[in-house]
Amino acid sequence: MDIKKEKIDKINLIAEIGWNHMGDMKLASSMIKQAAEAGADYCKFQTWSEKNLKIGNWDNDGRREIYKKAQLNIEQHKYLISECYKNNVKFLTSVFNINDLSMITNLGIDEIKIPSHEIYNVELIKVCLDIFSKVFISTGASKWQEVEAVVNLGKKEKIILMHCVSAYPCKPENINLPRLQKFINLGFDVGYSGHMSGINDAIAAICMGSTYVEKHFTVDNSLPGRDNLNAITPNLFAKLSEFRNNFFDMTIDRGLDFQDCEKDIYTNYRGRWIK
Repeated sequence: MDIKKEKIDKINLIAEIGWNHMGDMKLASSMIKQAAEAGADYCKFQTWSEKNLKIGNWDNDGRREIYKKAQLNIEQHKYLISECYKNNVKFLTSVFNINDLSMITNLGIDEIKIPSHEIYNVELIKVCLDIFSKVFISTGASKWQEVEAVVNLGKKEKIILMHCVSAYPCKPENINLPRLQKFINLGFDVGYSGHMSGINDAIAAICMGSTYVEKHFTVDNSLPGRDNLNAITPNLFAKLSEFRNNFFDMTIDRGLDFQDCEKDIYTNYRGRWIK
């Protein structure tokens, strides 16, 4: 990011709780509270109906049962929204197909996320752009022509392009931040959805100009599921939030001459040594 040309006014941190709660609303509430305390601006979940899941390998490896257990009904959605509101964070969720939109549209939310594996689903994206004021579109495991198809939809003011590499966990050499820079060059608001262990990838994305940074979040890495295993915990999320806050301070333009904080050195230490 060229800080001289652009001053970011806000960097939003998204705690991707997803289905780490496994349908336990008490656990989900605790996750929201701890994410908020760690500096999250959003807590994100996932919305699906298991009945809309096609037949596949997930029928034989236990994943369908996980989908059943972790799916959220309308009352649970309302509860999570209220918990986010109580903790002063925004509620966000991913939608996987048009059939689930009818439930979401009755929740009074105005932001939505399209997950990486639905970036090809232009019909879903179009409908979401008509309904919501802000649509996060994750770009993991996508071809560039699929990204271009989203760009060609217009409505740039509504779209947040989220750079993502869909590998769990993702190795540093696969993070591919130049692709994020390409999104910036297209003139879009950009975000980063990170799957690398730790927070170094998120820090790098902030430095490059991401205004939204999402990391998988949990309160206990020993909880069931791959996402819990690879998610960051509140202490790491708080460190990311601290960097985000310091980053704003570090990018304040103080001009080209020395600052007042350097006046003592300028005034009292120059010329102390024989030339």
